[in-house]
Amino acid sequence: MKALDAWNKLSGSAFGRWLFSRIVCFRAPYFATISPVFDVLEPGRAIARMRKRRKVQNHIGTVHAIAMANLCEIVAGTLTEVSIPTSMRWIPRGMQINYVAKATTHLRAEGVFPEIAEGEAQDVVVPVSVMDADDNVVVAADITMYVSPRSATRARS
Repeated sequence: MKALDAWNKLSGSAFGRWLFSRIVCFRAPYFATISPVFDVLEPGRAIARMRKRRKVQNHIGTVHAIAMANLCEIVAGTLTEVSIPTSMRWIPRGMQINYVAKATTHLRAEGVFPEIAEGEAQDVVVPVSVMDADDNVVVAADITMYVSPRSATRARS
């Protein structure tokens, strides 16, 4: 099942959004370490959150930098998956990340996917911002995705 189809089926309730997020983490198990939950997922836009809890904290009691980087990456990857044409595929190529402030609360990450030309291999920069509970930006990331045409034998159904 395609990610956007699963989201559209499950996103109508808090439990469904949690379940969708667990499915994404099952497909990419490392992301389960931050227990993210998607709140919005549509072509061009995604929002996910993670709670500040002990397992994502560092030695000074703030959210660990790498946990926030993981949140950025899951938002950018899932957003890319639902935003590109089905004739295309993607893989992360790089990440520029700026840790702007200490993260002392629960967090929300918002990503935006630009419009792209179908059929041509290209690097696409997906900006993701992470905000704290007071809407202060604590992380700003630009994640570069390499988007390219699928081979004819591997096209999605």
